[in-house]
Amino acid sequence: MDFTKIGEEIRNLRKSLGMSQVELAKGICTQSQISVIEKGEVYPLASTLYLISQKLGVDINYFYEIASTPKVDYVNEVAHQFRQARREAKYDLIRDIVKAEKNNPLFKNIRKNKQLILWHQGICEYEINRNPELAKELLFEAIQLTHSTDKVFNEREIEIYSSIAVIHFNGSENEKVIEIYDMVLPHLERIPYPHDVTIKSRILYNKAKALTRLSRFEESNHSCKQAIDWCLKTDNMYVFGDLYYHTGYNYEMLENYITALRYMENAKKVFELRLEDRHIPYIEQRIKNIREKLESQTRV
Repeated sequence: MDFTKIGEEIRNLRKSLGMSQVELAKGICTQSQISVIEKGEVYPLASTLYLISQKLGVDINYFYEIASTPKVDYVNEVAHQFRQARREAKYDLIRDIVKAEKNNPLFKNIRKNKQLILWHQGICEYEINRNPELAKELLFEAIQLTHSTDKVFNEREIEIYSSIAVIHFNGSENEKVIEIYDMVLPHLERIPYPHDVTIKSRILYNKAKALTRLSRFEESNHSCKQAIDWCLKTDNMYVFGDLYYHTGYNYEMLENYITALRYMENAKKVFELRLEDRHIPYIEQRIKNIREKLESQTRV
């Protein structure tokens, strides 16, 4: 059994929660003990490990699995498959993975892994079975499996809240969408090195869309600008073209056609560079419409 892996995972989970060693140690042991455990210099007593696991929101067996088997790689691979399927909207594939893994002891008995299954089960309930209420119930249940303190949400909990926000968005509950994103964004800011840098740009983009629906165009543009800056900072092109398009649309609604035209043309360039040709005809039509509005404005 490799006890150093337990220490490494305790450190990784603690950091993902934005928790200091002092905060983790409170009520359990000393900060120095946490430090040597994380370094793998000592192996914690079972009672200590249990308390640590409770505070980190995982089952104690999760650490034993890490120390004694290579199955963590399998869990990471399943998580990767889920992520790819979400991005490509392959919900039938997600359903098949859930069906194959939900009774696997590795996912059934370890809270963090069970959360992964429940999250995607909720997505399937919404996207395939069209049952938003049951979907939200499953998603909130998934969050509660690991959420131990209102002080901080971890990266996956933020992702699950984002899935809940999508359900509200599709139900035109735009104020609720904004409320959820405003709640989780400060927690996302506290994660210095997120595993998935696209989370922030996706959340800011989705928040912008909800703001636009409420005709809060300038606030929407502010959200888009934050997302564009994040994309540039992290060298992340995910939703980059969408952000330029959406900003252009907002400026069009504000009747600032010169700026709208610039953003629409930049959006077209991004989609061309990314070979996402399906967007081009629609954007070209919008550019044509904006130019006509600009000419009409100039004549007046």
